[in-house]
Amino acid sequence: MHTVWKGAISFGLVHVPVKMFSATQDNDIAMKMIHKACGTPISYVRTCQHCEQPVEWEDIVRGYEYEPGRFVLFEKEELDALAEASKEIKILDFVDLNEIDPIYFQKTYYLSPGDTGSNAYSLLMEAMRQTGKIGIAKVSIRSKSSLAAIRIIEDCIAMETIFYPDEIRSIRQVPNLPENPQVNDKELAMAKMLIEQLSAPFEPDKYKDDYREKVWDMIQSKIAGEEVRVAPEAPKTNVIDLMAALQASLEAVKTEKVPADQTDKTASKSRGKKKAKETVS
Repeated sequence: MHTVWKGAISFGLVHVPVKMFSATQDNDIAMKMIHKACGTPISYVRTCQHCEQPVEWEDIVRGYEYEPGRFVLFEKEELDALAEASKEIKILDFVDLNEIDPIYFQKTYYLSPGDTGSNAYSLLMEAMRQTGKIGIAKVSIRSKSSLAAIRIIEDCIAMETIFYPDEIRSIRQVPNLPENPQVNDKELAMAKMLIEQLSAPFEPDKYKDDYREKVWDMIQSKIAGEEVRVAPEAPKTNVIDLMAALQASLEAVKTEKVPADQTDKTASKSRGKKKAKETVS
């Protein structure tokens, strides 16, 4: 894995040197923008709107538009200096993981011991494991300051960058939320029963990206020169009988969970009764 950051975890007067690695990867199938007429990839040119000329990377700086058309400019070194001011993941508090709503989480990183300090790393990991606590820290990565949650994943210290509270939009901004929602008791009972029927331990390996697989299959078909046909979707209707949908869902779940041998026994018993009846008659 590629090291994306080096620094140290600090809590109190203890410093734990660590290296940071990205824990996730984007597996989306990358596609380029192509000129349909000739099949050539399109290139994007950085152009100055005033000079109407291409601009090289070394001639580009960052700027903040504080008024329309007026900017304050920053050299790369100025922003880097702010980020380099602290090369530490400073734990501010220890809290329970269940106190943090998932909406706050951004990206996960793995932290390994630095070239020195493996004993301090193991000590922090075991102390957090036995207390059941996670650390809330501040860190600067790539010129961006962020809050972070420090927790244990198996035998590794991990860091989850999390949003600041003012970066979370208020639910009050969501339009058309129901006020004083009312539900039918029978529908509610059936909905809860359906949830119970569908409840299972979380097994991430059983979930897959169906869309990505379909795109890859289509790519292979096009490479092989086959004609690609997409079946039309069934027409959808907005008119839904809620009770009927819940009942059908429950029946489907019950059917899926009936063991095959039990189904065979039931069918065999039914055939036996029918044969006996015919003999009597």
